[in-house]
Amino acid sequence: MTSDAHDAQDVHGARDAYDSLPDAVAEIFGEGATAELAYDLLTVDVPAASWLTALETARDRLGCTYFDWLSAVDEPGTGFRVAAHVASVRPRAVRRLLVRTTVPHEAAELPTALGVYAGAGWHERETYEMFGVTFTDHPNLVHLLLPEAFEGHPLRKDFVLAARVAKAWPGAKEPGESTPGHAGPKRRQMLPPGVPDPNEWGPLKGQLPPAPTRPA
Repeated sequence: MTSDAHDAQDVHGARDAYDSLPDAVAEIFGEGATAELAYDLLTVDVPAASWLTALETARDRLGCTYFDWLSAVDEPGTGFRVAAHVASVRPRAVRRLLVRTTVPHEAAELPTALGVYAGAGWHERETYEMFGVTFTDHPNLVHLLLPEAFEGHPLRKDFVLAARVAKAWPGAKEPGESTPGHAGPKRRQMLPPGVPDPNEWGPLKGQLPPAPTRPA
């Protein structure tokens, strides 16, 4: 069999494996994997222990040799959902695949995907600095966008938005409440996630009365 014939066989095999999903997800990605197909995007969720194996399966068995991006989402009460978007870019047959896994907040760690997709290196650095997810065996897991002295991970839901201590959140008042002569009842002021109580964090810490009795 010629090399061209081998390539054609590999392409057909990858297409057949991809087209068998999401029904054959356990057979292809192993126990504990789930999958769904929506808007021409196939999403496969795997246990954290199967992260690298799933990426290798995507590359070798499904033909997804193109690495697009890797990032994470902070889901309070669940952990960090890490996702890698890859694709098969064979002529006239572009297929997209999102491989995801979840790691707990208290043990946010995954092995680096550099050995599978070389392009994952910078994406893992960004995910590390923004969310605090550690990628073990990464050769240079240092800040990519933030200053070296920056403390904390700004895309975590519990990260304090210090700017809101100095300037109130714009949504703290309903339209018209800030206009002179407004005599309507004041609603209870709300703070979005990440905005601290100024009596708990910032220059006025410990100097304000309890929130229910505090003037606006």
